[in-house]
Amino acid sequence: MGHRRHLALGTISFTLSFAAWGLIGAFAPRFRDAFHLTESQTALLIAIPVLLGSLARIPMGILTDRFGGRAVFSVLMAAVAIPVALAPHQTTYSGLLIAAFFLGVAGSSFAVGVGYVSRWTPAERQGGALGVYGLGNIGQSAAVFLGPVMAARVGLAPVYHGTAILLVAWAAVFGLLARNAPSAGGAPARGLSATIEVLARGRLEWLLAGFYFLTFGGFVAFSIYLPTLLKNEFGLGPADAGFRTAGFVVLATLVRPLGGWLSDRIGGARVLSAVFLGVAPFALLLAWPAMIPFTVGALGCAALLGIGNGAVFKLVPQYFPNRTGTVTGLVGAMGGIGGFFPPLLLAFFRGRTGAIWPGFALLAASALVLWWANHKVFVPRQQALDITLPADLRRTADRVRAGAWATLWTALLVAAIVVGSRNLGNFDPALVIYTFAVIFATWGVV
Repeated sequence: MGHRRHLALGTISFTLSFAAWGLIGAFAPRFRDAFHLTESQTALLIAIPVLLGSLARIPMGILTDRFGGRAVFSVLMAAVAIPVALAPHQTTYSGLLIAAFFLGVAGSSFAVGVGYVSRWTPAERQGGALGVYGLGNIGQSAAVFLGPVMAARVGLAPVYHGTAILLVAWAAVFGLLARNAPSAGGAPARGLSATIEVLARGRLEWLLAGFYFLTFGGFVAFSIYLPTLLKNEFGLGPADAGFRTAGFVVLATLVRPLGGWLSDRIGGARVLSAVFLGVAPFALLLAWPAMIPFTVGALGCAALLGIGNGAVFKLVPQYFPNRTGTVTGLVGAMGGIGGFFPPLLLAFFRGRTGAIWPGFALLAASALVLWWANHKVFVPRQQALDITLPADLRRTADRVRAGAWATLWTALLVAAIVVGSRNLGNFDPALVIYTFAVIFATWGVV
């Protein structure tokens, strides 16, 4: 029961920190109108918190390994409350950028929580536990969807001030209730030398960082830039765009525990194989200049990226049990940086070519490259581990793996039906029953 208590404390802290991290992206359209920003200026404002939140994960992971998550998380939340409170009072674009930059420290909370939660959780349950911890991403969804709605009623400044008060109050509660795991002091962090070792010789660490660069980076990029993208490409209003973005974030967040649960049973490497192979066609659907294919592609990517997030952080404590915080810092930093570049790239392509499809084609190509790398490095290791498992566990893993692949291919079939019928515009209603029969039969056969 002890690990569940600390899982709950870490998840709530992560949720509040991510809510603060998402405030700039949530109000980017309002800031754009208030400061008369260009497309590139708006993209930079959105990306700045992501950049610092990403880079700060490396030192925060080292600090967590050295001092434990209790002290680091408490100080982090209290410190983030300052730029959150100051952001709505900035009168210049440069001042707003500075506030957004320091507010981005909230994004580094992920590395702190992973180090804190994983040390309290038995190895065989770490995938599921870290997947539940990842539900804290819902804080960003709350900021994107509820923030503008609340601001319309009470004003912009009270939303920021209320978030700052919550951060300070919960920092005090967390400091009182949280405890570092007894094993947290058993393997002291090696500080800068550990980071240099990872940067110089960490082949597996960098590959996991690449996996998270796409899975979490894609999640962050969509969650912070999707409101602007929907407004520019499809002419949606702020409320509608925020609602759709919240749906993306909620779906990606809710399936994250599923990714961890699947990884506990069939291995994170196998889950990531299906994720990367599935992201490619859904990413290409995003390039379709129509709402239905775009929506199918976005929801498909949301589900796969969320599952992939849970799978990556099954592998981190599995391969690096004594350096979880440090490696999480590197992996998490690369994931955050993965969210920094896509908004800038999409804005660049749109400004230079008038189209955004090259950015989504690049996402599909990156997914296929990572699928190949995972198949070469981590899948053989998982296969060697499977040989040592009892027969009943191998049978369970086979069933789960078969169901996952069947679901993936069935989803691709549904996407093909939507695109092939031109967003269901050329779809004969008399064929509905046959269509559903083919879909169910496809799942069963696969």
